[in-house]
Amino acid sequence: MDDSVIRAVIFDMGGVLLRTEDASPRERLARRLGISRQALEEAVFLSPSSKLAEVGEISEAEHWKTILDQLGVPEEERAAFREEFWSGDRVDYKLVEWLGSLRPAYKTGLLSNAWDEARKAIQSRFGFLDVFDVSLFSAEVKLRKPDERFYRLILERLGVKPPQAIFVDDFPLNIEAASRLGMKAVHFRSAEQALREVKELLNHKSG
Repeated sequence: MDDSVIRAVIFDMGGVLLRTEDASPRERLARRLGISRQALEEAVFLSPSSKLAEVGEISEAEHWKTILDQLGVPEEERAAFREEFWSGDRVDYKLVEWLGSLRPAYKTGLLSNAWDEARKAIQSRFGFLDVFDVSLFSAEVKLRKPDERFYRLILERLGVKPPQAIFVDDFPLNIEAASRLGMKAVHFRSAEQALREVKELLNHKSG
């Protein structure tokens, strides 16, 4: 078997398949708190407690409590705050449908830095995880991108070698880590651009 022939396509989730298409809910929340939307998003996604939650050292609930305590959000407003925070997110179902169309010719994978409630929340709200042969969320396996072991784990579960996989992500550090491992990496900047580049790789490498 030719080790250079593409056998699998692996996508990131947040910022790629699931994107914030309407920023106005987060803008409203940030204004109420007297901070910028960027500061709000950094608190939720880039804070120390978020990183602990991404590797399963604390729960998503504990992370949110830490952040909302810091932001001074009253207890009775917290459930609504969380709901509003996510309300501008949309799934790119065209990309999801395309990924599903790759099977069974190619294996499909999802590799996401995500908290412990992610799988249940994503499947109940959006229901797209069934297009993947393997879906890995960082909190469940206590590894997060760009840790090489996280990439190796999904490759192992998909039964492919690094050169046989395409990896798509919106963070340069995650792309660089995949490239160092030998995967074909595509930096997601838009759905159209990423899909074009993945298709080019498949057409070139499919043998």
